[in-house]
Amino acid sequence: MTASIASLPLTILTHEFFPMKGGIATFVEEIARACVELGQKVEVWAPRTSAAVDSRFPFPVHRVPLRGTHDLGCQLRMIREIMQHRERLSQSILYLPEPGPILAMTHLNLLQAFRPARLLLTFHGSEVKRFAGRPTARYMVGRLIRAADRISTPSHFTRGLLCGSFPQAAEKTVVTPGAPRAGFFNRHVPRVRTSEKVVIVSVGRLHPRKGQRHVIEALDGLPPELASRVEYWIVGRSMRGGYEAELRRRAESCRVAVSFFGSIDHDELELIYARADIFAITPVDFGKSVEGFGLAYLEASAFGLPVIGHAIGGVPEAVRHGETGLLVEPGDTAGLTAAIRQLVTDRALRERMGANGKTWARRHSWADSARLLLDGIAAMPQRRLRSHGALQAV
Repeated sequence: MTASIASLPLTILTHEFFPMKGGIATFVEEIARACVELGQKVEVWAPRTSAAVDSRFPFPVHRVPLRGTHDLGCQLRMIREIMQHRERLSQSILYLPEPGPILAMTHLNLLQAFRPARLLLTFHGSEVKRFAGRPTARYMVGRLIRAADRISTPSHFTRGLLCGSFPQAAEKTVVTPGAPRAGFFNRHVPRVRTSEKVVIVSVGRLHPRKGQRHVIEALDGLPPELASRVEYWIVGRSMRGGYEAELRRRAESCRVAVSFFGSIDHDELELIYARADIFAITPVDFGKSVEGFGLAYLEASAFGLPVIGHAIGGVPEAVRHGETGLLVEPGDTAGLTAAIRQLVTDRALRERMGANGKTWARRHSWADSARLLLDGIAAMPQRRLRSHGALQAV
């Protein structure tokens, strides 16, 4: 990284950050770590927590008094915090990596009340459809996109979604797909066999978009003699109570034994991966919610697990069909059952795809994503506010 980039401090505003879990929280933490390793001065603003957890990070964390939702109350609290520190932030690279702070900033941008030295945005997928589907949000987000210096997306799929709805993003958008957590590569967790059964694991929030129900239905299509050789483990916290209840009811009648592990920490997750044989997440489009990429696939690959997924959204950019796993079209339950059966019965195939997955996962780097995000940002002409509200390059 050049000295000119490092000379501008980077402030990351997020509503999703440790101890919260999920793909965006992981993205924010890892991209911040990678920026620090490149020599960038970083500060993260995140929702307040009662846990004393911030000493674990190589950057300061400023805790903001908000819950971390996208509602107007949280937006107003973030706006107030920005305005209280606007003099310092006006000399910073301001990075908004997810929808919460993006929504807050649309109001300040509309009023021309505040302008940072540089403005970076990241869109993950589902929020693009939500913003584009509401006229007011479409207008305000479009204005913010025009004001941004750089935009990133985790996949080419999401980039296409963004630029299709907001063409003004096309010339300033780069793809920063991310990678498995750095700690997953730094620790060696040996494979552990606890039973003779083949263990299939899903890791992700319990939400209809993640498609755990489709895995259960496909498992129920296995012949009885094969179903008795399989276990299905579901890891993740409930986001919709009704959906978890539906999963549990469906699991009771499934031919395959199904276990629910709830939310677990990273150390426990590593042990789960070490005991599993196959990773399966089968996302579907759910309303305006889409799968923009899928960090969980890369993390499972980093542990040497072959993966099964749906060929939808950005998933084909995280899973190499036929090499690191098998992808099936959404709605093809028979095809999903066949993919499961193929991996359950062919240990050599599982091992080959798992080995390919480790190599594939290591090709992804948070440092590469950080470089793409920051490259040349400091050298861009700084913009200031004219008295009548328009932005002008200086």
